[in-house]
Amino acid sequence: MSTPSRLPADPARRSKRLLEAIEEAPTLARLAAMARESEARLHVARGLVPPALGGGLKAGGLEEGVWTLLAPSNAAAAKLRQLAPELVAALERAGLAVQNVRIKVLRPA
Repeated sequence: MSTPSRLPADPARRSKRLLEAIEEAPTLARLAAMARESEARLHVARGLVPPALGGGLKAGGLEEGVWTLLAPSNAAAAKLRQLAPELVAALERAGLAVQNVRIKVLRPA
């Protein structure tokens, strides 16, 4: 015989409770804020690159003023490295300043 679940039946309500829990835990709140900041930078980066390249990009971490942008291939990474100064300038204009952009290639899982 199964016991009733203590989770709310409504998925939206469950998501809201999870978000509230994240915001109440200092470490999780800091990580969530860092993820949001990195995603905002990714949005700016996608606006600067050709659409075929932008879709494969992933946001990486932000450490000590250096943001990591993950490229889907070596060729994409090479193009992004050429665009790095423009990316830094665009991020500054958007209020998301970084000292540098590090480009890394995504490795298959």
